[in-house]
Amino acid sequence: MAATDATPRLPLLIVYGRNYCHLCDDMIAALRVLQGRFAFALEVIDVDSDATLEAKFGEKVPVLMHEARELCYYFLDEPAVTAFLSDLR
Repeated sequence: MAATDATPRLPLLIVYGRNYCHLCDDMIAALRVLQGRFAFALEVIDVDSDATLEAKFGEKVPVLMHEARELCYYFLDEPAVTAFLSDLR
């Protein structure tokens, strides 16, 4: 009998940003704090590493996404993200 992985997958939030972006650093730091209250995975993607992403986001970074849903940009909208994560529970 094969073992099954019954562990639920964590929601994945993605920050699209840039390495030299202080707003990106601020959003990532605030999200790390939120990880103390909510279970979610966090991925950071440098838009400058992909011409398609660079064209898509331009100067609109950081952008926080869950799947195809944009949660906020420039600054962490903590009330909106907290409400979103609460709804996922």
